[in-house]
Amino acid sequence: MTALTARWHRSIAEISPQQWIEMIGKDSLPFYQWEWLNALERSGSTVPDQGWQPLHLALWRDETPVAVAPLFVKGHSYGEFVFDQTFARLAADLGLRYYPKLLGMSPVSPVTGYRFHMLPGEDESQLTRVLLQTIDGFCEKNGILSCNFLYVDPSWRPLAEAAGCAVWLNQQSLWSRGNDQTFDDYLQGFNANQRRNIKRERKAVAKAGVMVTPLTGDQLDGELLEIMYQFYEQHCSQWGPWGSKYLERGFFASLADQYRENIVLFSAHRGDPRDPVAMSLCVRDATRLWGRYWGTHEQIDCLHFEVCYYAPIQWALQQGIDSFDPGAGGSHKRRRGFVAQPHASLHRWYEPQMDALIRAWLPKVNGLMLEEIDAINAELPFKAESPTLGL
Repeated sequence: MTALTARWHRSIAEISPQQWIEMIGKDSLPFYQWEWLNALERSGSTVPDQGWQPLHLALWRDETPVAVAPLFVKGHSYGEFVFDQTFARLAADLGLRYYPKLLGMSPVSPVTGYRFHMLPGEDESQLTRVLLQTIDGFCEKNGILSCNFLYVDPSWRPLAEAAGCAVWLNQQSLWSRGNDQTFDDYLQGFNANQRRNIKRERKAVAKAGVMVTPLTGDQLDGELLEIMYQFYEQHCSQWGPWGSKYLERGFFASLADQYRENIVLFSAHRGDPRDPVAMSLCVRDATRLWGRYWGTHEQIDCLHFEVCYYAPIQWALQQGIDSFDPGAGGSHKRRRGFVAQPHASLHRWYEPQMDALIRAWLPKVNGLMLEEIDAINAELPFKAESPTLGL
């Protein structure tokens, strides 16, 4: 069999869309598809000037890529939503340069599912080791302190752990439909007090004369995505230097042409859904929904909860969606049916002292994280018999 050749790619355009899809599969997460990553590059959202240098590692057999690790060289930690300040401080205390670092994730998308992708029939365990060995050599040669894989696919995690990656646990929120078929079923999972709260919050939006309409598929066009971008930009600007505005206008424009079937806009309006007072953008596949961005022109009581949580959950139930990840942060999500769950990131450090110190610290901090998740979920406002408590 022809030997494998490792190649580093500074743009996803160096691998054809067909070659990419053959490795990641047609049913892969939208956030790792060629069109999504290419749109991020072409729009100027993930480029070196923004601290995101694409550097995908592929293993080639002749002129065919057989495995790929989506990777980026990062000059900062923004847009990751896994907060590694502790690691950065330790590096400073040891007199080490923390940046740049090598990162594996879908940029600015904290969604579980990162993995190395391979052609069907390849030895996944062996190629995982080869890719990691190549990454190790690259980092050591170029003085890069660490390689970090965030929001990893649980099914890939054991292969990477077996090859020497260290595990760090964090938490995320997730709504799961369970046996629920309607929004009333969803409400019945809460205790009486929280059912009243949710009904009151939805009534507050209706009292303001606002209704929410989901827009999908052929209903989407460049004009609506431009409106969504304006909401996104305005929302980010409210937070000044902490506004986390990562995406450029061109990325939103590309969604109307290339991702129409994966995008759901929830338009809050008083008349025409194309003239919204607020809007949220979600991403979907056949069974999952992810909340990403929102913005509003008016400060209406409880509107955020309606546009970002209740309307998407109601739509997900109608569409047979199994789970809804509302995005990073926000303890207020807990009281609206989103259960705390652990997610893993995997790490490799290339300075022996730092590596030893962190690996000794991780078991304790991971145990504390699991205890925190249990404590959070014990306080959720579900009925005692709710099946959600078994998640």
